[in-house]
Amino acid sequence: MAFAGKLLTRASLGSYICRTRGLTANRVHRRHVVSCIDPSLGLTDEQKEFQKVAFDFAANEMAPHMAEWDEKEMFPVDTMRKAAQLGFGGIYVQQETGGSGLSRLDTSIIFEALSTGCVSTTAYISIHNMCAWMIDSFGSEEQRHRYCPQLCSMEKFASYCLTEPGSGSDAASLLTTAKRDGDHYVLNGSKAFISGAGDTDVYVVMCRTGEKGAKGISCLVVEKGTPGLGFGKKERKVGWNSQPTRAVIFEDCAVPVANRLGEEGQGFTIAMKGLNGGRINIASCSLGAAHASVLLARDHLKVRKQFGEPLSNSQFLQFKLAEMATRLVASRLMVRQAALALQEERQDAVTLCSMAKLFATDECFAICNQSLQMHGGYGYLKDYAVQQFVRDIRVHQILEGTNEVMRMIVSRNLLQE
Repeated sequence: MAFAGKLLTRASLGSYICRTRGLTANRVHRRHVVSCIDPSLGLTDEQKEFQKVAFDFAANEMAPHMAEWDEKEMFPVDTMRKAAQLGFGGIYVQQETGGSGLSRLDTSIIFEALSTGCVSTTAYISIHNMCAWMIDSFGSEEQRHRYCPQLCSMEKFASYCLTEPGSGSDAASLLTTAKRDGDHYVLNGSKAFISGAGDTDVYVVMCRTGEKGAKGISCLVVEKGTPGLGFGKKERKVGWNSQPTRAVIFEDCAVPVANRLGEEGQGFTIAMKGLNGGRINIASCSLGAAHASVLLARDHLKVRKQFGEPLSNSQFLQFKLAEMATRLVASRLMVRQAALALQEERQDAVTLCSMAKLFATDECFAICNQSLQMHGGYGYLKDYAVQQFVRDIRVHQILEGTNEVMRMIVSRNLLQE
């Protein structure tokens, strides 16, 4: 599925698909179309083509390996680099620095489709994209052109370093320090639960260069191999097993001042702006898992018989399936609305992103869990994909800001009126 060595863009993708697969502009990817939950409903022809490429990649390059990556805890570098050849390494990074230059809505559509093949791998790709965007958006020209092309091609991989052992939801209280010493900062402290840590090459690190609170935080790019940069043991997790998670440890780690993104004291703002998009991305990954789980439940109800007839004849289960479909479509609409608001830099974007992350990750987990229940004992076996979707998206209610914090953001917005 190599894209002739070029990155996916609006202008190039349509001609590429038509040339290599004989598609017409109005043809829709039918494999995943299921009446009322069709994920292409309401999309432009161009967006349907982006979606089709992502669905095809998920079906051909990810789904066949999803269980193995999970069981063996493999970080599928080669597969992700194939995804990068399609432009998925820097979807909303500007084209001048190697990205695809697509919108936040396009990005959501792509991550939803990819997650039907493997949630864990897609979720890491989404974090990598967030890091690349942060460098592209807040870095100097030199920094943008130094880091972004290799990140967009996934020649190098990135990790986002905000959370610490003692500061999760209260991120502004982080303790990792960066003290200026000439033309370097000397970092000391540690970060926890860092996706890709130890296997990735670039670390976007929030650290304290000044006073207590958010205004004393700055953002540094730390490269793997820097003396004083170390890693903890690989964590054993319930899900997300295709991406390693480790602590990132700084012991007198000297980082050039030239690696700072923005000015001193801007780090917390940079981190939060990255997370607004990250919340849409992770909600989109939940949509993909839920979509796949609805299809798995539907197919199981059709073939599984109890008391002499297919489970699909049970009105109780019919109603449950209808509720799952309704929750999925409602979640998708909310996520896509928030993606549009973020792209347009609307005043309500932060709140809508929080609402979408809260609603979609809660509802999609409920959908996947209900699908597992419908499978009965089979759903609890690792031979069946539904259990992996349940395990992989459970953490989405915790990371990129817990859903409790999302509730705080929404309520504060209402109460400040």
